[in-house]
Amino acid sequence: MASSDRPGRDDGAPGEPAGATAPVPAAPSAADAVRRLDDPDYPALTMSQAAALLGVQAAFLRSLDGSGALSPHRSPGGHRRYSRHQLVLAARLRGLLDEGHPLASAEVIVGLQDQLADARADGDRLRDAVARLRDELPEDPTDDA
Repeated sequence: MASSDRPGRDDGAPGEPAGATAPVPAAPSAADAVRRLDDPDYPALTMSQAAALLGVQAAFLRSLDGSGALSPHRSPGGHRRYSRHQLVLAARLRGLLDEGHPLASAEVIVGLQDQLADARADGDRLRDAVARLRDELPEDPTDDA
């Protein structure tokens, strides 16, 4: 990876000299830190922590990143950082790989499972909306006259 491709490198905004740095944000409050940890998309875990939680080798996570199946956040130093959401995805992929599916098939299966879950949730929302609308209908629709 060329140094200019490195995530986190600040080459300055247009019109600023290369190497200009943005102001450092203030340290987060304790409440902000807890809120971030509660966010399933916050990249809080290092590769070694993620691998230990999943019971896999770091090489497995690197292979998911290399194939594009998983795209971890990169720290300013280029280190991979994983969110809880990404760990769930990695665990799902690992389960399918353990069942003998190739990675490409496992990715398709996970995508289809997610689409099915979304469609079921949409169906549930629509059924709830229909039930609410039925409850709002007058008892006898011929009473309008």
